[in-house]
Order: sequence, then structure tokens, then C-alpha cells
Amino acid sequence: MMSKLVNIKRLMAIMAFTFGFSSAVLAAGFEGAWALNDTKGGSFDVMLNKDGTASGTHLSSMKHGTWEEKDGAAIIHWDTGWTTRIAKDGEKYFKTAFKPGTSLTDKPTNSSEAKKKN
Repeated sequence: MMSKLVNIKRLMAIMAFTFGFSSAVLAAGFEGAWALNDTKGGSFDVMLNKDGTASGTHLSSMKHGTWEEKDGAAIIHWDTGWTTRIAKDGEKYFKTAFKPGTSLTDKPTNSSEAKKKN
């Protein structure tokens, strides 16, 4: 009985490590610089940092926020209230943007291709 309990604890530890490792690997795929388009088609750059911070050049100002990997996508919460989602669809990445006051389940304000720069 005791050996079964020890085996169950080992299995749970292995599963927890594997889940944590795979989440880190997925998030690592989003880290780095991205080229995106805004709602008017203008290009801007976004940097997703390992520490969960995000920054972006948009028009004449610098934007800041935080990001996380969730359900296979990078979710960026900007200090402006906007939310950006970057996800892979087939061989390409796409960005969807949601204006302040909307959620990820609402219709996006804007969608466009996203290109990883590095």
C-alpha cells in the first residue's frame, strides 16, 4: 500500500513538472519581437519579454503592458485598456485586437497577420 502511494506521488510530481515545462516552452515561442498592424493598417512593433512585460511602438508613443501565454496564444493587456491576442493558425500567426471594455469572447476590433521578427 505504501509503495502505491509513493508511486502516485512520483507520478503526480512528474506530471506537474511536465505541465510546467510545456507551458514554459509554449510561452518561449512567443517571446521576442513582433511586427503587427493597428486598426488603420499602420505597422508597429511589439516586444514580448521573458518576464511577462510587453512594450510596443505605436504611432509616436511607446505602449506598455503585460502578457501571458493562455490556451496556445499570447495575450497582451496594454496599459491603454486594449487587449491583443497573437495565435498561430496553420503556418502563420495572426493578431486580434480588442478595444477597452470588450473581452476575448467578443468580436475583435481588428484582425491581421502577425510576423515574428526574431
